[in-house]
Amino acid sequence: MSELFYNAVPNATRVAPPLAEPRQYPSAKPSRVYLFGTCVVDLFYPEAGMDAIHLLEREGIRVEYPQGQSCCGQPAYTSGYTEQARTVARSQLALFAGDYPVVVPSGSCAGMLREHYADLFKDEPETLKQVQALAARTYELAEFLLHVCKVQFKDSGAPIKVALHTSCSARREMNTHLHGRELLSQLSNVERVEHSHESECCGFGGTFSVRMPDISGAMVADKTRALKESGAHQVLSADCGCLMNINGALEKQKEALRGQHLASFLWQRTGGAQ
Repeated sequence: MSELFYNAVPNATRVAPPLAEPRQYPSAKPSRVYLFGTCVVDLFYPEAGMDAIHLLEREGIRVEYPQGQSCCGQPAYTSGYTEQARTVARSQLALFAGDYPVVVPSGSCAGMLREHYADLFKDEPETLKQVQALAARTYELAEFLLHVCKVQFKDSGAPIKVALHTSCSARREMNTHLHGRELLSQLSNVERVEHSHESECCGFGGTFSVRMPDISGAMVADKTRALKESGAHQVLSADCGCLMNINGALEKQKEALRGQHLASFLWQRTGGAQ
């Protein structure tokens, strides 16, 4: 959190949130998956969605993209609009009814499907069964590539220093920071550098950045300062909401440093751009 937050809340403590529990992974990769593209990828970072598909297809997996998909319902859910979130979530359930995995290029959206849909439908036993089955087959992209596909990447790019940013919910619910680190460690010419605010929120938080603009602005200022001080040539993240916020702040500061979705970076570094 930013210093502004801790000054405003004297009793706030700097305690890292608990991480997600380890899960069991299938012994073989599937022949088919769904891609839940997320609304932010669809509207602002379509190349990240396409590169996620390319990475999966290169592993011999057929990717299904239900055209009716939209938002996971997280903005409404975290803003307290439970009924509206339930309506959005229910429409997504109908689109991913097959029994194959759902891969999501966003840790926060994957966390919504896997961790919070059960809360939305806790009073609907039959729907809850559907939600629990969906949760069991939902994976964040980096997690799926690492633990289900068991990829072994070969780097084809020039030496570069990168800083990895993971959204706070993706870190807490999906361990996405660990998956991203391990994938990047396979790339021989990529050096991942630490930054002092790595575990802290970038200030986006969906509707939080709209409702609390001053605090949000202070948080992204802390985040971008730490990223610049790290010496990284590029910022990587698996959450496009964070990328949108961080890149917007860097652009406003007239900095050359920019962020890219992890899927696009991995695809380009492993020969996909050739």
